[in-house]
Amino acid sequence: MAREQIFTNARLVLADTVARGTVRIVGQDIAEVSPGPSSLAGAIDLDGDYLMAGLIELHTDNLEKHCMPRPSVHWPVASAVLAHDAQIAAAGITTVFDAVAVGGALDNDDREKMLSEAANAIRDAVRHGNLRATHYLHMRCEVSNPRALELFEPFRDEALVKLVSIMDHTPGQRQFIDESKLRVYYQGKYGLNDAQFADMVINRKQNQALYSDKHRLAIATDCRDRDMVTASHDDATDAHIEEADSLGVSISEFPTTLEAARAARARGMTTIMGGPNVVRGGSHSGNVSASELAEAGLLDALSSDYVPSSLLHGALMLHDNNGLTLPQAIATVTLNPAAMAGFTDRGEIAPNKRADWVRVRRLDDGTPVVRETWRAGQRVA
Repeated sequence: MAREQIFTNARLVLADTVARGTVRIVGQDIAEVSPGPSSLAGAIDLDGDYLMAGLIELHTDNLEKHCMPRPSVHWPVASAVLAHDAQIAAAGITTVFDAVAVGGALDNDDREKMLSEAANAIRDAVRHGNLRATHYLHMRCEVSNPRALELFEPFRDEALVKLVSIMDHTPGQRQFIDESKLRVYYQGKYGLNDAQFADMVINRKQNQALYSDKHRLAIATDCRDRDMVTASHDDATDAHIEEADSLGVSISEFPTTLEAARAARARGMTTIMGGPNVVRGGSHSGNVSASELAEAGLLDALSSDYVPSSLLHGALMLHDNNGLTLPQAIATVTLNPAAMAGFTDRGEIAPNKRADWVRVRRLDDGTPVVRETWRAGQRVA
């Protein structure tokens, strides 16, 4: 018989309310959600902590930081995947889409080397049951890269690939319309001098003219033909959204302006913004803030992007500061991303859903403390 477990005296964050109650799970699934405490022997007292669905992360670059902790420093990839996974689970994330770059922004093979190695390491770790969270792959296709189609080809039929995003980080548009912000970012991250930065800008703009349009069309068409969930990236204008919609894209990742977010909503696309954007109080690139989109009713989901702990922290700040109810705020990191990715078995504390959840307490300043993370009825952090 499947194991039964009962958790009581929790503040349950449900789809439309927060209520003190009890959750009973059988095996990997939630069997019952009931109001009030349980007096049954063996019930686990959660001491009034919040119990919410396990967080769902659609776009994190965190694995890359573990694989390359310094520029051109390659860490053993199996070890990097395990360290990344532990950090993800400790942040309350039970389903994660590991974003790997299909084509880098610079003329080096660091990201190309990491692409196949990281994907293989994740596949092996999943197969052997070595991971705490459930992992999928998110292919970040840099369409201005000359080899984008060649690099994407081996992953077209990969079962772990559940999301493909179409990106163009060419200077002077989208995320980096302000090239001075781009200069700070690239010179700080890669140590480029002024001449190297100028050459990089020229090269990127030449590649965009040669490759971006045809690569965007080819990848988007292939994904649409295979019913693959597809996202556009750093949309800035109505024209960007119109193009994405025409290609069958359903998600606008990190729109950089209110105009783009409004256009996405008008066309039935959903939006993702960064948790760090919320926690820091704005975009590091000088673009529209996630909080502004939330207050305008234009934010559907958060991504931790480059800081795993920002996913929960950002969601709670949306509740504290931007007018979202707690269920609405938590939905941006649970129920909404689940729907965007096509999941129907997770993202909510409700009967017949997978027993993925996180137990949370808050410090006096509002900072969340993840006390426990459970995936499929088993504690993983």
